[in-house]
Amino acid sequence: MRLPLVPSYGTGTLADLLPSLAAHLGLPDATDRLGVPAADRYLVLLIDGLGAEQLRAYADRAPYLAGLGERTITSGVPSTTATSITSLGTGLAPGVHGVAGYSFWYPPIRDVLTTLRWPSGVSGEDVQPQLTAFERLHRAGVVCGTIAPASFAGSGLTTAALRGPRFWPVTNEADLGRRVEQATASAGFGDRTLTYCYERGLDHAGHPYGVGSPEWLAALGRADELAQRLRDALDDSVRLVITGDHGMVNVPADARLVVEDVPDLLRDVTAFAGEGRLRQLKVADGTADAVASRWRGMLGERAWVRTRDEAVAEGWFGELAPRFAARFGDVLVAMADDGAVMSRKLPRELTLVGMHGSLTSAEMVVPLLVH
Repeated sequence: MRLPLVPSYGTGTLADLLPSLAAHLGLPDATDRLGVPAADRYLVLLIDGLGAEQLRAYADRAPYLAGLGERTITSGVPSTTATSITSLGTGLAPGVHGVAGYSFWYPPIRDVLTTLRWPSGVSGEDVQPQLTAFERLHRAGVVCGTIAPASFAGSGLTTAALRGPRFWPVTNEADLGRRVEQATASAGFGDRTLTYCYERGLDHAGHPYGVGSPEWLAALGRADELAQRLRDALDDSVRLVITGDHGMVNVPADARLVVEDVPDLLRDVTAFAGEGRLRQLKVADGTADAVASRWRGMLGERAWVRTRDEAVAEGWFGELAPRFAARFGDVLVAMADDGAVMSRKLPRELTLVGMHGSLTSAEMVVPLLVH
């Protein structure tokens, strides 16, 4: 059985990117962990769903991106947008910032919190209370901006992960020219600037249609065009840094385990969180070992099944802050093959083709491209 790809926190992950840029922007105590080129202005383009393996496989559909080299870093665990965006925005590993996945057990509400459908009454600042990298940079005199869909302004996840910059709303994501205008304006707003630009079309095509589908390939081409147009429009003093938050795998229908079809798997499970490729199970007190053993017996080499203590010992989340420990599953089921763990109580997930979240290289490894 192949081993999970455990992140090298501190030297080679998304959490290390903004601290590395901040070191060149004059943030006290910041260290360039990644060896990025020096500049006074940076534009970070994050292409949601852009894995390094997928870019390599379809390089002919993204000639600009593919031509920038093959340097890579990894996401954290889980390899999913909410966790990755928070690692990027805070410069912290998941175990320290506490955004434990697409959905995770949140003790203050005694329920599962779903990060893309933030519950009313829950503050992003309460969920993730530490300063973001943008807030620290602002205090150091760096002008920061975020270019993202208008609906993201003030959302729970934006507040938790990315609070601090001036928000430049994107009202029409098909209008690449307008986004380029916003980026050049933000990047030139001061002597030292850091602008974050988010592109989600690739991820939105991959989930319903799959990697390599015509829809996904078209979205990859648009992302490549956006990156090229940004570089062409930006002043030479601005470094363009391009990365992704996770890769993606296609999950065949016959590789899906539906938990209601094997009722014994849910014995002692009190909450079912995470996503198909990495389920996080909250279990009754004292039953974690038994539940993990039951899942291992069912899935065998198809999955890396760990108790939380085992996952932490292996370094899945980086250092785990005690106050956030309960957010991470008592038992974690990370798929090692192309399968997924599904539930009929989550019908939208049953429609997905492309998925992510686990510790395979296809999901974890993302490009780090600088031009």
